[in-house]
Amino acid sequence: MSGETLVEVVLPGTVEPEGLRIRRGVVPAAGPGQVLIRLEATGVSFAEQQMRRGRYYDQPPFPFVPGYDLVGTVSQTGDGVRPDLVGTRVAALVKVGGWASHVLVDAADAVPVPDGIGAAEAETVVVNGITAWQMLHRKARVRAGQTVLVHGANGGVGSVLVQLAHAAGAKVIGTASVRHHDLLRERGVTPIDYRTEDVPARVRELAPDGVDAVFDHVGGRSAVDSWRLLAPGGTLVCYGSASTRDDNGSKQWPVLKLLGRVWAWNALPNRRRAYFFNVWAGRGFSRGRFRARLHSDLAEVFAALQRGEITAQIAARLPLTRAAEALRLAESGTVAGKVVLNP
Repeated sequence: MSGETLVEVVLPGTVEPEGLRIRRGVVPAAGPGQVLIRLEATGVSFAEQQMRRGRYYDQPPFPFVPGYDLVGTVSQTGDGVRPDLVGTRVAALVKVGGWASHVLVDAADAVPVPDGIGAAEAETVVVNGITAWQMLHRKARVRAGQTVLVHGANGGVGSVLVQLAHAAGAKVIGTASVRHHDLLRERGVTPIDYRTEDVPARVRELAPDGVDAVFDHVGGRSAVDSWRLLAPGGTLVCYGSASTRDDNGSKQWPVLKLLGRVWAWNALPNRRRAYFFNVWAGRGFSRGRFRARLHSDLAEVFAALQRGEITAQIAARLPLTRAAEALRLAESGTVAGKVVLNP
């Protein structure tokens, strides 16, 4: 666009955060069915932390622009798209490409952000919120009076999960390092220090008959323990393998191993169920259904944010050109909430 310059953060290979590169170029034009979004906020999620190590299971070849989600204003529409969308604040789930000043997105993938929600606040609940909502309500179908266990209850997805579960009337147990326990208690969560406590033993003390749902992003041994902690009729939702983040070797193997366990558990003659959750599941088979759920569920998340049932927990705000510093901060394990990048 006239007078504007495209600014992108490029991940050139398996580098330390300081190895990220800033690239400048020409702002692209919206093609048929597309909108051009001028960035207002993007963020650092666990996916980017894995991608820079080459450990995200379906990341594109290097070099590429990371950035899993974004919030911004539509600045241009392509053929076949309503021109009155220009000026509308929208959110988009893109998997890669979000760390840029201007991003092209299919218009059907842009979800309107309600008035009264700021860009940075909305950004904190795009990928984290849609993941938490769908795992809680579409997979585990948690109901009032049930008990759930959330691993990493202070993390990006975990912090939204515990609040949504509490709003649904569930009793929530959450693992986190002790520095986050006071905040978790304020949110109605019974915290467990995963570093110093025997997590399975402590959960059994709190829920002798087992828990109704476990949300596990750790994988490995943690997933096995999580399955064993389920009550009859309970649901395990695995959504990552954080325990293997720094491992060497195949990035697909931890996920395939976890998928194999999920299949084996579901083949057992019992009333418990296990899932491996992937927010992109089904997109290749029915893009229309995927988009409909994305719009519907993200609207629910934004409504929960407006009602105060969940909070926009911003750990820090940094300019896009300081993405290396933002990534380093997010990986430090010292912050609660999401590190947000602004143009």
